[in-house]
Amino acid sequence: MTDERGTTGPGGLTITSAPVDGVIVITARGEIDHHTGGPFGQALTLPENAAATRMVVDLSGVTFMDSNGINLLIAAHNAVRDASGWLRLAGPTESVLRTLHLVGLDEIIDCYSTLRDALNA
Repeated sequence: MTDERGTTGPGGLTITSAPVDGVIVITARGEIDHHTGGPFGQALTLPENAAATRMVVDLSGVTFMDSNGINLLIAAHNAVRDASGWLRLAGPTESVLRTLHLVGLDEIIDCYSTLRDALNA
């Protein structure tokens, strides 16, 4: 089952969500900023009564991420951790990885170079 959400904004953002071997894979394409953060945050929200949720966010198509995206990832990480699960980031572009590194988020949330690596870790 795939759930696709699109948003409007200067950078546009397309978000898809699909289960892969029991892991929720959220794929984002475009810019994640204050204009597009709402739908991105909704995609990262855990289902009601979620238990041991495992989630991978594929950032390979994200061209820009501001503090709004960082805050949404931190909130998702905390929610998934509190539900005894995990959150991993896959394929961040160079500019997004630099942002993650500057704020230290790559020290909190495991980052992998590819979606396959994130799923198989």
